[in-house]
Amino acid sequence: MLLHWLNDFVLLFVVVDPLCLAPAFVALTQGAGPLHVRRMALRGTGLGTAILVVFALLGQGLLGVLRISFAAMRVSGGALLFLLAIDMVFARQSGLRSTTPGEQEEASHKDDISVFPLAIPLFAGPGAITTVMLLASESAGQRLHLAAILGLLLILGLITLGALLLAARIMRLLGETGLNVISRVSGIVLAALAAQYIIDGVRASIFP
Repeated sequence: MLLHWLNDFVLLFVVVDPLCLAPAFVALTQGAGPLHVRRMALRGTGLGTAILVVFALLGQGLLGVLRISFAAMRVSGGALLFLLAIDMVFARQSGLRSTTPGEQEEASHKDDISVFPLAIPLFAGPGAITTVMLLASESAGQRLHLAAILGLLLILGLITLGALLLAARIMRLLGETGLNVISRVSGIVLAALAAQYIIDGVRASIFP
């Protein structure tokens, strides 16, 4: 059970990638005072965590209303995570794990970046939401498993908050090259996990 929860946390950590949020956060808060930076980090991670918690609690019911099977969610979620993994391996930015040029332009004119683009889509992006729904759907009414997922989301939120508050130091320590190396290694792990989701989904659809 503990190993299963550890696997869930690794998947969430790799998808959200708190360390690689540092460059975006530094750019978005450039010129802001320390108090404003802390406020944006607290609000952004708090809202992002809350969004993921909502999808963890309501995701399974939403799938039921839309009549989407667990196997279909595994295949589609695995495919989406595989695309995200490709972006990470090639250190490529796309709408899956970053803002688009138009969104960046819009955000550059805003003082409050906690909701957009920090909470959504940088923290609680499509990949993170899909992952949370996949993990929550696996709980299948097991309250302990669902509670563990919620606990992991809170831990991830705290880690991300710490990474944002230390973003400037992380950038000085690792630099863009170091962050890209971490992203590429994480992408390889995520690609394997995504492939496993697809295989499990196909197997479940053929042998229900």
